[in-house]
Amino acid sequence: MSETGKVVRPMALSLIRKHTLVEEVSDQLAGAIRSGGLAMDGLLPSERHLAEQFGVSRPVVREATKRLELQGLVEVRQGVGIRVVDRLHAPVSAAARLLLPDEAERLRQSLEVRLALEPVIARRAAGRAGADDLAGLRALHASLESASDLAAAMEYDLAFHRELARLSGNEIFGLMLDSIADPGRESRRATMSEAGVGRAVKQHAAVLVCLERHDGAGAEKAMRRHIESAVEDLVAFEGKEQA
Repeated sequence: MSETGKVVRPMALSLIRKHTLVEEVSDQLAGAIRSGGLAMDGLLPSERHLAEQFGVSRPVVREATKRLELQGLVEVRQGVGIRVVDRLHAPVSAAARLLLPDEAERLRQSLEVRLALEPVIARRAAGRAGADDLAGLRALHASLESASDLAAAMEYDLAFHRELARLSGNEIFGLMLDSIADPGRESRRATMSEAGVGRAVKQHAAVLVCLERHDGAGAEKAMRRHIESAVEDLVAFEGKEQA
C-alpha cells in the first residue's frame, strides 16, 4: 500500500490511545489540583487511589503525574508521595540557564524582558489597585526600606514586583516574571551592591505614588526609569568585576 494509505498498526493505535489518555488524566488532575479540592496538607491521594478515582490504570496515573512534575505543578518523592508545589515557572528558568550559560548575558537579557513587561504591568496595576492592595504594597515597601541585609532586601523587592503583576489582572505577566526570578535575584544582588538599596526604595516610592493617584502613565514612566537604572547599575557592576 502507498505511503499515504499506510495502515496504522494496532500497537501504534494503542500508543496513541495511551498518550491521549495520559494527557486527559493530566489535564483533569491539574484542574482538580488548581481548584484546591484534591490535595490534603499539600499531598495528593495515593497513586492507587487516583487510578480508582479517574478509572484508569496506575501506569497512566504515573505518566500523568510525571508530566505535571515536568510542568512544575507537583513533586514526586519516594516514600513521601505526590506533593503539590507552585513551580510552574521552573521549566522556563531551567531552559534559560541551558540556553544562556553565561551568567552576565543571562542577567542582561532578563532585565530586557523586565523592561518590556514591567512598565505595562505598573500601568495596568495603577488602574486596578484598591485601598487594600495599596496598603499591601505600602507594607512591602516599608519592609524593603527597613530590610536588615541585602538578602532580605532582594526578597522584598521581588515581592513588590510580584504583587504589581498580580494587581495587573494578567496571570501570565506573573508567570513570566516568576520564570526569571532566579536571574532576577542575581541581577538585584549586583545592582543593589552597586547602587545600594536606597535607590530601589526611592524608585519604588515613585511608582507607589503614581499607583495611589491611579496615574497609569506616571506609573509606567516611573517603572521604566526604575528598570533602566537597574540596567545601568548592572553594566557598571560587571565593568568593575572585569577590571
